[in-house]
Amino acid sequence: MSIAVVTAIAFVGMSLALSAAWVYQWRTQNAGMVDPVWAGALGGVAVLAACASTGAPLNRMFVGVAGGLWGLRLAVHLWRRNYGKPEDARYRKFREQWAEAAGRNLFWFFQLQGVIAMLLAIAFFVPAFSPKPPSLVAIAIAALIWLAAVAGEASADRQLRRFAADSQHRGQVCQTGWWRYSRHPNYFFECLHWCAYSALVIGTPGTPGAWLTLFPPLLMAWLLLKVSGIPLLEAHLMQSRPAYRTYRQTTSVLIPWPPKKVASSSSASSSSSSS
Repeated sequence: MSIAVVTAIAFVGMSLALSAAWVYQWRTQNAGMVDPVWAGALGGVAVLAACASTGAPLNRMFVGVAGGLWGLRLAVHLWRRNYGKPEDARYRKFREQWAEAAGRNLFWFFQLQGVIAMLLAIAFFVPAFSPKPPSLVAIAIAALIWLAAVAGEASADRQLRRFAADSQHRGQVCQTGWWRYSRHPNYFFECLHWCAYSALVIGTPGTPGAWLTLFPPLLMAWLLLKVSGIPLLEAHLMQSRPAYRTYRQTTSVLIPWPPKKVASSSSASSSSSSS
């Protein structure tokens, strides 16, 4: 199939999947289930691109396996996290703000997520339709990035899940494992995942549109840092967990990094008087 046909099929499928998620939230008043549907549908786009494209077999295999497994793992994790639980605070805030227009606005919000998913899918389409087979170095680097990203995100998710499952930690802030070095290590590894496809094609000279694959990781980082990820989540955590304010001052927002030390009140007053 041509890239235009595959893209059209993927877009329609994504829209239908998110419409089904909207119907579910309409019946349950819980919009959180759109998250696993989104991840699973985007993983399905990777598999579709691999099966219906015309690129080099190694490219298609990498996209299908890497994108499909990434989407499956994330969808299962989000399903386990959200199913049967209270609505995510971000969606609950939207519902309260939109009031009677919540149903209509959530439908279009879900569809907007579908558009974003298709922009991210550029990372799948470019290699899947490239006739240029990847070099061994490119595929090795891409595979290492993918493995580090998916394993790291799974590890961060598991650490947070175990922390939250302990009733003694209720109202506290997770600062174990990856969460000691980043306030959002799962988001960091999510951004890193999209770099794997860039490494695959940029490391193979002559790949058409290779530099377009830099757009998905940059888009994901921007969305998480500036739009719907970290700003909304941290606003909720600052209100619900008093210790989060100190954690925010000492810990890197995204990239894992050794935590900073908080200046003591005495040193702060000393520096203030000396100035």
